[in-house]
Amino acid sequence: MNQKIIGILGGMGPEATLDLFHKIIKLTPAEKDQDHFRIIIDNNPKIPDRTDAISGTGKDPLPKLIITAQNLEKAGADFIIMPCNTTHYFISGIQRNVNIPILNMIEESANYVKNIFPSFKKVGLFASKGTYKAKLYNSFFTAKNIEILIPTPPEQDKIMDLIYMVKSGILSEEMKSQIIKISEEQIKKGAQAIIAGCTEIPLILKDKDIKVPIIDPTNILAKRAIKEVKNIEYINSVIIPPILTFCSLTFINITIICR
Repeated sequence: MNQKIIGILGGMGPEATLDLFHKIIKLTPAEKDQDHFRIIIDNNPKIPDRTDAISGTGKDPLPKLIITAQNLEKAGADFIIMPCNTTHYFISGIQRNVNIPILNMIEESANYVKNIFPSFKKVGLFASKGTYKAKLYNSFFTAKNIEILIPTPPEQDKIMDLIYMVKSGILSEEMKSQIIKISEEQIKKGAQAIIAGCTEIPLILKDKDIKVPIIDPTNILAKRAIKEVKNIEYINSVIIPPILTFCSLTFINITIICR
């Protein structure tokens, strides 16, 4: 029986794309190469900045998002996943222009928190300003009776700075200290978990760094993609840490086909 083929609409950023790919590989129950899944990655870092577009200061990324999604469909993908939270602001516009489903990472994250942590009522959200402005997490989590706690404007500025530092290839202990400090403030306000709501955040903040769980939507999306291919349930309790060091390979507007 032919398995479904995963399509990754990537490049936003390349490190986040690499992180998602890595997690799918590590979560896959494989004893040999042939046990892994076919994955088509269109790593397109030329897509305009999503946060700038949402704030009204940048170019609309939707046309290039649609073209990239269509590339994946033409290449044979059966469904699409996107390792960028802010891009989900444009998900309905992309979906209208392809004939294969796009899994919603934010919706899957809300389902995960409700299923795994049913007693949680408040969670902190670390995300891009575009995600905050568009309130991408609010509706899905409110529907589960979970309140989203938002950092203060200065804390949001600092998170945004850290996100762009990761995108530029910088990773340091000072960055970790800054994100931990903001986490502790959220915990004081009642956060029972912290959502790493930008795919660069898990590259800085790890579970062991704070006293509440870190919800990694990339990890959740990887599990959901595997379930879509294999229809298996066992991986719900498995957590794959992000790649600890940045890969020396730089993806520049390329398509990778993994067989």
